[in-house]
Amino acid sequence: MTAINLQDTTTLHNGVKMPWFGIGVFKVEEGSELVKAVKAAIKHGYRSIDTAAIYENEKSVGQAIHEALTENKLSREDLFVTSKVWNADLGYESTLAAYETSLNKLGLDYLDLYLIHWPVKGKYKQAWRALETLYKEGRVKAIGVSNFQIHHLEDVMKDAEIKPMVNQVEYHPYLTQTELLAFCKEQGIQMEAWSPLMQGQLLDNPVLKEIADKHGKSVAQVILRWDLQHGVVTIPKSTKEHRIIENASVFDFELTNEEVARIDELNQNHRVGPDPDNFDF
Repeated sequence: MTAINLQDTTTLHNGVKMPWFGIGVFKVEEGSELVKAVKAAIKHGYRSIDTAAIYENEKSVGQAIHEALTENKLSREDLFVTSKVWNADLGYESTLAAYETSLNKLGLDYLDLYLIHWPVKGKYKQAWRALETLYKEGRVKAIGVSNFQIHHLEDVMKDAEIKPMVNQVEYHPYLTQTELLAFCKEQGIQMEAWSPLMQGQLLDNPVLKEIADKHGKSVAQVILRWDLQHGVVTIPKSTKEHRIIENASVFDFELTNEEVARIDELNQNHRVGPDPDNFDF
């Protein structure tokens, strides 16, 4: 089912409801700009916020959440907050400690989703055991991974008691990841897109422009709509209020099957981020 409004949710395999649409804060520094952006997103109806330990901005995200809850008369349960454990902290005890650190910085009692940020060889299985512990203790509502390929997922699931609920990966029209998406759907793992707009590199694409013009929409809106119609959760990043509003205006039109197929055909297996099978950090 395709989302029909900004607060629509997908149900993860453990029954937790996750918004189809959220705001990402990658590379936004701590400070007033970030606080304003997150508060604007919540004010305009966003309910999902995605951060990570390595972004070094959890304090400002937490501040924004607390201020927005009061100002918009919302409760903590109305929001879906995600963070991620960084590579240096992958390990059983160190992942448990990293979770506490993230919670403290955010000023929250729990996270809705906690992810392993990258599949560091020889380390992610211990980290997964820690996430399972946090989940079984009721400290986190859902657990998952980020940047995992099919073979990483298979490797984790071989020994896991709990299957990952989410896999957040680079996903956009030049990197359609069709095999990975099919595998995740088959396994009941919700796929989520980071860098859905390919850091702005797709905005001049003629095919996307043509489709956007036809719908009276921006190229960004067409791409985000394409994500949703593929059943992929999406978290575009922006700090500008008008852009935050524009990004979310994707529930009042639908791409035809033919348009979706034309966008699929733009695939070049081209990454703007690191390759999950070949990174050195």
